Amino acid sequence: MSSLLRRKSLDHVTVHEAGRRLVPTLSWPHLIALGIGAIVGTGIYTLIGVGANLAGPAVLISFAIAGAVCACAALSYAELATMMPAAGSAYTYSYAALGEMIAWVVGWSLILEYSLVVSTVAVGWSGYAVGFLHGWGIDLPLALTAGPHVAGGFINLPAVLITFVVAGMLMAGTKESATLNAILVVVKIIALTLFVAIALPHFDTAHMDPFMPFGFAKSVGVGGVEQGVMAAAAIIFFAFYGFDAISTAAEETKKPDRDLAIGIIGSMVGCTIIYVLVALAAVGAMSYTIFGQSAEPLALILRELGSPGAAKWIGAAAVIALPTVLLAFLYGQSRIFFVMSRDGLLPRGLSKVSARTGTPIATTLFTAVLVAALAGVARLDEIAALANAGTLAAFTAVGLCLVVLRVREPGRVRKFRTPLAFIVGPLAVIGCVYLFFSLPSKTQLYFLAWNVVGLIAYFAYGRRNAVINKA
Repeated sequence: MSSLLRRKSLDHVTVHEAGRRLVPTLSWPHLIALGIGAIVGTGIYTLIGVGANLAGPAVLISFAIAGAVCACAALSYAELATMMPAAGSAYTYSYAALGEMIAWVVGWSLILEYSLVVSTVAVGWSGYAVGFLHGWGIDLPLALTAGPHVAGGFINLPAVLITFVVAGMLMAGTKESATLNAILVVVKIIALTLFVAIALPHFDTAHMDPFMPFGFAKSVGVGGVEQGVMAAAAIIFFAFYGFDAISTAAEETKKPDRDLAIGIIGSMVGCTIIYVLVALAAVGAMSYTIFGQSAEPLALILRELGSPGAAKWIGAAAVIALPTVLLAFLYGQSRIFFVMSRDGLLPRGLSKVSARTGTPIATTLFTAVLVAALAGVARLDEIAALANAGTLAAFTAVGLCLVVLRVREPGRVRKFRTPLAFIVGPLAVIGCVYLFFSLPSKTQLYFLAWNVVGLIAYFAYGRRNAVINKA
């Protein structure tokens, strides 16, 4: 049993062999842009409609609850990332604080999270791209813009193509892709500011009544759909996370002691402000029953308000800027694969770093193939919920790691100290567990099945091939 919980030494967590080290090229503006690029995306452009459909106008409370839980997790991440500036995020922290088998489960959950997030965003981007092209008189055949779950659909080709375009950017170099990401993030923020400026003056309190039509706790509604404020919060939780992608960049940050905390907390604060304004403008300007069914709710609202030109620009901005989310999470996914491979839990060949670009090309390409396959045939709502399950598991582990290391390593240097750590850490854990049980029951079962498969892989391969086992 003790071998299952063997831990990495905190003193050696940043020591890596030649040819398997990532190159530090990023500074705090890159990290904030990476965080905002990851957080502000499909969650607000697309899932605001999904959330409103489950909670009505009370989706505003859903946003607040999901944001509060993420804030506690973000503070926990900030302390741990500056303590352990190595790739791997929650997986690495768990390996040092909770033991190998738990780290495997967390890493396996992160693989689920990042793979499904990229797939979800690619599908969301495809919806906006198709709508944008339609506005210009170009109609793509349904067979090439939807998966087989839609009558007449075969494959979501735009979602597949954008995944490989972003993967190519990442393989070209971390700093280069991060700089382009920062430019696209500015485009995205301008577009959302335009939406708020047009929609907010049309705020009508009549659209807020009834405010909570489906109640607070998760309940089963018509057609077996699970509704309520907490059901929506568990889904739109997807809209807030992304700051964890910053922690995967720790090893590639030039001044991790300072810049990681700035990037994680700065992006979270900025995105919370953006979300509150956009959500308030949306539910106040139009009944959720209208935009809740749309694949492009913000553009739909602007068209209905008599601003078709602005709707086109919102659609264009989504088409241009949603790939920033793809970039951030595809980046994070490739780094999780990379570090688990470097630790020997996955095949070591995946952890080779290109001498020319300083990036793990093999893991990036492998990740792109995996998520493109999912994006081509998957349903947006189901994969978003399952991605949340993986994230909630990782965030729960990070809250635990914060508390465990405060007890086990009280004298360890902490460049950033989470305030009220023994309150913030447990709140992150409790909040994430409650959100997990607010997810659809089918999602919870899928998540359990995913981890059963993961544990089989761990005992069959990872446990005996782990580098720590040969030390």
